[in-house]
Amino acid sequence: MKNREVVERILAYHPAIPDSHGNDGWKWGDPEAECTGVAVALTAAVGVIRRAAEIGANLLIVHEPTFYTSRDPDGWREDFPNAVFQEKRDLLDRHGIAIWRDHDHMHAHRPDAIFTGVLACLGWEDYTAMPCGPYTHYLIRVPETTLGALMEHLTAAIGMNGLRYIGDPGQRVRTVALVGHLYTAFTGELRSDGQQMEYGVQCIRLLEQGADVLLPGEVIDWTVVSYIRDAVQQGRPKALINLGHFNWEELGMRYAREWIGGLLGGGTPVTYLPSGDLYSFFPHDRSSAR
Repeated sequence: MKNREVVERILAYHPAIPDSHGNDGWKWGDPEAECTGVAVALTAAVGVIRRAAEIGANLLIVHEPTFYTSRDPDGWREDFPNAVFQEKRDLLDRHGIAIWRDHDHMHAHRPDAIFTGVLACLGWEDYTAMPCGPYTHYLIRVPETTLGALMEHLTAAIGMNGLRYIGDPGQRVRTVALVGHLYTAFTGELRSDGQQMEYGVQCIRLLEQGADVLLPGEVIDWTVVSYIRDAVQQGRPKALINLGHFNWEELGMRYAREWIGGLLGGGTPVTYLPSGDLYSFFPHDRSSAR
């Protein structure tokens, strides 16, 4: 089976996106090469490429950009040389590895394929309310626990070096709001004055209506994050766990190994390669013990 044929099966599984000019597509390598193995990863980090080469996989299916820009073209298009890109390109060429990005199509599923993987890998499918609102957020009613125990579960399940949070680790937690990325975005929902509601403000509404802890992809600090800090300083039982964009979407790609393997019917090996936590934490870095 050629690399191109693997991708064709994946695209046939996904919802169609007519006239798409988005993020998905070939980012490097030869689509017509015979596929020796598929590696699934959140991003084509250098360590992931090296591990793919070690296991003999020459097709990397990734979710996030490869060459450091939001537009994510197939290479480096800026007007200055980039030694890191050049060495990464040479590594890919030396091992004959192709990269195909699967981002927009995964998010086009209803429910969203990344969120589905996150819920499955955290063991939360049976606790989940239906997705609500834009950006596909979920309310998860977990068995009552503490914020500290919830953070231990997340750290272990994702394989993180540590995490950042706002709140009291002893706080009782029953309802978790798993939400999208809290950058400045608008929901399309109109306020009474006719202005669009910010996504962060909609997340404040979730907390005001009973959610105990917010679990976002990534954050800016001046909207709902500041609200949560103020709520905690007022003695209210609210919290935020800042996992980071890559860390929680990593679980979506771990889950993707299962359905991609099913599409290929076992004829081509499919391996999940964790990208790993982007960050180390000073002075208590768990990675130093490994």
